[in-house]
Amino acid sequence: MFSVIFPGQGSQIVGMASEFYSKFELFKKLYRQADEVLNFPLSKLILEGPKEKLDLTENTQPAIFLVGYSIFQILKEEYKIDLNKAKFFAGHSLGEYTALACAGALDFESTLKILKFRGNAMQSAVPKGVGGMLAILGSNTETIEKIFSDNKDKYQCFVANDNSNGQLVVSGKIENIDKLSLDLASKSIKNIKLPVSAPFHCHLMSKATELMKKEIEKLEFGDFQTPLISNVTATEIQDKVSLKDLLVKQIESRVRWRESVLYMINNGVNQFIEIGPGKVLSGLVKRIDKNVKISAINKEEDISIININD
Repeated sequence: MFSVIFPGQGSQIVGMASEFYSKFELFKKLYRQADEVLNFPLSKLILEGPKEKLDLTENTQPAIFLVGYSIFQILKEEYKIDLNKAKFFAGHSLGEYTALACAGALDFESTLKILKFRGNAMQSAVPKGVGGMLAILGSNTETIEKIFSDNKDKYQCFVANDNSNGQLVVSGKIENIDKLSLDLASKSIKNIKLPVSAPFHCHLMSKATELMKKEIEKLEFGDFQTPLISNVTATEIQDKVSLKDLLVKQIESRVRWRESVLYMINNGVNQFIEIGPGKVLSGLVKRIDKNVKISAINKEEDISIININD
């Protein structure tokens, strides 16, 4: 059995999926529709940059969605590959919205608009330069949370992403992130400050949660063609009512990616297909279980390796 996974922020590069764009009219059509929906030349930004503008959260989120969704539609319409036969869909943070759209639970236009809004809300929740994120390598949540607990009077940080075995991302205010970084270095725990402008997936995003709650309440969700795994619970989303609550909670909650992948594997999944720019999630899955089969689809030649009849 296979699952389809969709990447989040950080996978973007200028020119991503340009091969598909140059070859398929459907790809161009979706890009044109996105520009019209957002009243903004998102397609030009994806294809030509500049990188600095593409990397702005408010642009990155709809851009990564547009690329992943468009590749998914090409596989479906041009190659007749029915990925909705998957056991599960899952996405990392904003990738959960791509999964929702591809599962038929949220329409294309609504997804673009909510992600543009989400990016804006998250970007503006904390003033630039106040918050940051730190990747921690070669450790685990228990060890890091023990360090947090032991130093709660010295600094306050939060696990934002539990990505894979030996890879965590934490959020906090810059001064706290810097103190934590020095503490980790003194314990020979490798850590890297990430080039982000906000402390995502922690309570510092509370202003974004308030804004998103109102917008998510307006959304109308359809039925799932494929079951979806929640970042917040690392299990299947049960119904459309709980979905709204989970999407609101997702803004401040830890992305439980490692647990999500293990849940899918423990429920019979032995193959993962990543749809969208980059291969970040493929690398994470491989770290979680090196025995599963993984394919990343972001250019046409990748399509030939898809085999979902295993």
